[in-house]
Amino acid sequence: MRVWLIDDTGKVLAERRGDDGLITAQQKGFSTILEGHLAALGAPAALPVIVCGMAGSRQGWLEAPYVTVPAPIGAILAGAISIPDQQRDIRIVPGLAQRLTDAPDVMRGEETQLAGSGLPAKGRHLVCMPGTHSKWVLVEDGAVAGFGTWPTGELFSVLAGHSILRHSLGEQPKPVVPDNPFFQEWCRRALAEGGDVTSKLFSIRAAGLLQDLQPDDAAACLSGLLIGGEIASAKRRYGAGAAPIVLVASGALATLYGAALRLAGLAVRAVDADEAVRAGLIEAARENGMIARSGVTA
Repeated sequence: MRVWLIDDTGKVLAERRGDDGLITAQQKGFSTILEGHLAALGAPAALPVIVCGMAGSRQGWLEAPYVTVPAPIGAILAGAISIPDQQRDIRIVPGLAQRLTDAPDVMRGEETQLAGSGLPAKGRHLVCMPGTHSKWVLVEDGAVAGFGTWPTGELFSVLAGHSILRHSLGEQPKPVVPDNPFFQEWCRRALAEGGDVTSKLFSIRAAGLLQDLQPDDAAACLSGLLIGGEIASAKRRYGAGAAPIVLVASGALATLYGAALRLAGLAVRAVDADEAVRAGLIEAARENGMIARSGVTA
C-alpha cells in the first residue's frame, strides 16, 4: 500500500508505504488500515481520499464496476465510486474490462498508471506495463482502445518453484540483470521465433544436465525466454507503430524490459511506475472535483 498526502496543486507533502495488501485489509478492515496511515500522516478528518487498485475489486472494499473499453481515459477516472457511511469522502477508481468474445480481459490499478504516464492527447500509443500480470495497452487519441494480459511474472514464479525447472534454478537464484549473456541470448531466441516459448522450456533443464548450466544462469535463461516471448506476442498482436513503446515500470523490471524491448529493435520511452500512479491519482482527484481542496491519494 502506498499513501500520498498532497496539496491542492498536486504537490506531495508526505508519503507512507506498507505491506497492507488485499488479504491484510480483508482481515483488519479497509477503513481501519487507511485511517491508521492517514493519522500517521497527520491528515485532517475531512480530507478526501482517492483510491485505485484491488480495493475496488469484488474481493476488495467495495466493487467499482469495470468500465468497458474503448473508453476515454478521463471518463474512466471520472467514474470513481464513493464509499458509503464514511466520515470522509473516499472514492475508488474503476478498473477496465475488455468484453471481446475471443479476448476477454480485465485490469485494476494499471488504468491509473496509464493516466499518469504522460501520453499525448493525440495519436496511437502502445504502453507496456510489466509485472506479475503484464499489461499491454493500446491508446488512440486519449482513449483505451484495447489491452492484453501476459502473466509473465506469475509464469516465472510457477515454473521456477513448481515445475521440473526448479531443479535447474535452485532455491534462490540471484536477481537477473539485463547484461547477463544468457538473458540476452534466450530473449533473442524467443523474439526470433515469434514468442514460441513452450518448446524451449525443457531445454533449460537439459542444458543444466548436458552443458553444466548454473542455477543463476538458468534463471536468466527463463527470464529472457518469457520476457522475449511476451514482447514478440504483443508485437504480433498490436504491431510496433511509429511512436516508442511507453514502458511504465520501476526497479529491476524496468531495466530488464527496457533491454528486451531494445533487443527487439523497439524504441522505448521509460516512465517510472510509482510516479505514474501518483500522477494518475492526482488526475483522478481533479476529474472528481476533489483537488480543489487539500487531498489525499491512496
